Amino acid sequence: MSNRKISNRYDFSIISGWIEQDYKVLDLGCGDGGLLNFLKKEKNITGYGIEKDDENWLKSLESGINVIQMDLEAGLSGFENNSFDIVILSKTIQSMHNIEIILDEMLRVGKQIIVTFPNFGYWRNRFQMISGSMPISKELPYAWFSTPNIHLCTIDDFDQFCQKKRFQILEKLILTNNESIRFMPNLFGALVLYKLVSK
Repeated sequence: MSNRKISNRYDFSIISGWIEQDYKVLDLGCGDGGLLNFLKKEKNITGYGIEKDDENWLKSLESGINVIQMDLEAGLSGFENNSFDIVILSKTIQSMHNIEIILDEMLRVGKQIIVTFPNFGYWRNRFQMISGSMPISKELPYAWFSTPNIHLCTIDDFDQFCQKKRFQILEKLILTNNESIRFMPNLFGALVLYKLVSK
């Protein structure tokens, strides 16, 4: 299930800046197809999407996206090695059961991958936890009883994961309110974007 709720988010422009013209792009959990349509306009990419949700799948299809309706947890066995320049998993990783398998598969079918997710270590999330409640924010908009999120992590957690998996970080950007965060990013960053390759 994708957590995307709106199209043309600010992070779309960041992702676009990490992608070359005419790339072949696979977007996992593509939501309503907003990112792929944005990249088509900005970078003339050839885009394909995967989306499980019926409503989002239909919206993607209606917007002209080549989209396959399937569950990401089933893997990407239908795609050949290095068949895409970039594979994207945007604001979806935290709702996945088998994160390690999915990222391995992304790096098999894509030459590079882009992953974005909300930073659970953001100070507002910590404050809500200290106050006795599960966090609700722009990046984590669901109540505890209806959230699709099952694997929340912090920036430090993901950095350690990349080190363990021997993923090379090509690009990394931490944002809060559409501004880059450099000072104590694990505390003050709300959303993080990574561009990765296998070492």
